[in-house]
Amino acid sequence: MHLNPYGADAVQLAVALHRLRPSTPADLESECRRADVVIDRRATKADVELVRTVLARWLTVVDATTDRERAERLNALLREYAAYPRLTDHAGTGWHMHYRDPQLPLGRVVAALVTVGTALHLAGRGTHRLGRCAAADCDGVIVDVSRNGRQRYCSPACANRDAVRRHRARRRVAV
Repeated sequence: MHLNPYGADAVQLAVALHRLRPSTPADLESECRRADVVIDRRATKADVELVRTVLARWLTVVDATTDRERAERLNALLREYAAYPRLTDHAGTGWHMHYRDPQLPLGRVVAALVTVGTALHLAGRGTHRLGRCAAADCDGVIVDVSRNGRQRYCSPACANRDAVRRHRARRRVAV
């Protein structure tokens, strides 16, 4: 049962799209399907451009330095892309909430998912649970879904590289 289809999964979709940086409608559709987004209409080049624009604005939310700044930037996105909440059973999978108008192009669906999902994630888990990877050579985004709220790296690979870098630095100092 989906209690919040816009939560962390929607924010993880934003992260995946940020990594992929889709350049074709097929790229966008493929990543959306991977995230179990119901696609009612084929993606277009306009959808790809809209998603790229929304992601660029979403990254300003990620990079905000204060909670107030983060909220203001996210609220601007919500004003533009979210609609009033409504119950729907569009796919025959059971009744659930949507925060978007029906029959939108895929780009607008993704925009609503990302903005509402980010808002629900931050409101439910804390505004500090979105940020950039702590690895110096990475611009990845962290969506902290950890139990203790201390996730610092976007992937185990970045965490391991950073641990090796710190270990080698300590060994050089000790020698």
